[in-house]
Amino acid sequence: MMKRKMTILGLLVLIISFTVGCSKANDVEVSSDNGVKEDQVVIDFFHRWPNEPRKSFYQEKADAFMALNPNVKINIDAVLNDSYKEKIRVLVSNDDLPDIFTSWSDSFALNLVSSGRIMPINDILEADTDWKDSIIASQFSGFTFDEVTYGIPFTIDGKAFFYNKSIFAENNLEAPKTYAEFIKVLDALQAAGYEIPIVEGLTNAWAISHYEGTILQRLLDPRVTEVDYNETTGTFTDPGYVRGLEIFKELTQYMGDVSTAIDHETARNMFAKGESPIVYMQFAEIKMVEDQTDMDFGFFNFPSIEGGKGDQNALTGAPEGWMLSKNAPKEAVDFLKFLTSKETAYDFTKADGQLNAIIGGVDAENSSPISMEAFNLVIEASATAPWFDNAVNINIADIFMRGGQSLATGESTPQDIMKEVQAEADRLRK
Repeated sequence: MMKRKMTILGLLVLIISFTVGCSKANDVEVSSDNGVKEDQVVIDFFHRWPNEPRKSFYQEKADAFMALNPNVKINIDAVLNDSYKEKIRVLVSNDDLPDIFTSWSDSFALNLVSSGRIMPINDILEADTDWKDSIIASQFSGFTFDEVTYGIPFTIDGKAFFYNKSIFAENNLEAPKTYAEFIKVLDALQAAGYEIPIVEGLTNAWAISHYEGTILQRLLDPRVTEVDYNETTGTFTDPGYVRGLEIFKELTQYMGDVSTAIDHETARNMFAKGESPIVYMQFAEIKMVEDQTDMDFGFFNFPSIEGGKGDQNALTGAPEGWMLSKNAPKEAVDFLKFLTSKETAYDFTKADGQLNAIIGGVDAENSSPISMEAFNLVIEASATAPWFDNAVNINIADIFMRGGQSLATGESTPQDIMKEVQAEADRLRK
């Protein structure tokens, strides 16, 4: 909740309270220490990290910006992932967007842009080429539609299989390069006594979507996904979808019954404790594992799938960044530049461990060797594929994600899931 104060004839004070997301930044008259009145600009700032260390990090950065700009007041609101997605959709539909807020890239960003309520920033970038050129150019694509850019990429990420190097060495195993080799590794680990050679928290639907999206990216011709991932043209009739769900089902058989009862955080903790040799994890989670253990761990990209028609070397992952509402004041633009400066980016990675898209924001001093290895993999990837739940219509993604859970428990088949997907695709096209 936030309060704005307006002095009316020096006699009446009205206090108006409402949710940050439903407010607009306005000029407010306040009295300075010497009694001279000046305009104060209120910026509403919304992000999805109410937990540490990011909660404190962004509060500190907002405080620092306000100290440099005494005429600015920044109100902060933050909620976790799923709640954030729902709230931002409500806010954009009601034209109540905060001035600056975080956004995933690709279809998530496009859905917001389609509202007509997001500020295009081409002119802002061209007017400050030093700022524009400080951001890794390849990361803008997920926020650019019809050659218009609507967001600034900040964090970069990727998804890979993390593995316990000691366990692999003890069993004379190497990181697999193909899916067939991967299955042999999983069989060997089970034979060596690891009942759950690969662990995942399948109660988190998004974790399922990361598997499914990567598998489908490896299998399907890009021309197929270009049509199907567009809700106005998608049919989802390619047989590769069934094959992809069969592969996911096969992998769940190595995850044990526990995986259908735990979340991803628990799966990550099991990996950090050495209870399972492999976990499919984001690079953003590296520091979380390092903070728990001194295990020697590494990672490998999702193996190539024999007969797959997609780019076998692509990396699943996408940037996340910041957007501005169309009515945001110029001070919000200044705050955006502050949040994406080299100094802020460097402090962010040092505090949080996640990689960022700002040139000079990641180096060997603020990152561990494995984080630097991950950073190089992201930068050098032949292509990046967006998170599946951001690549397709959310209703389609929900069917795949719920279907993945039912596959793991044996309650449905790939064919059942695809029938439901195709029916929804037909509905969306109408």
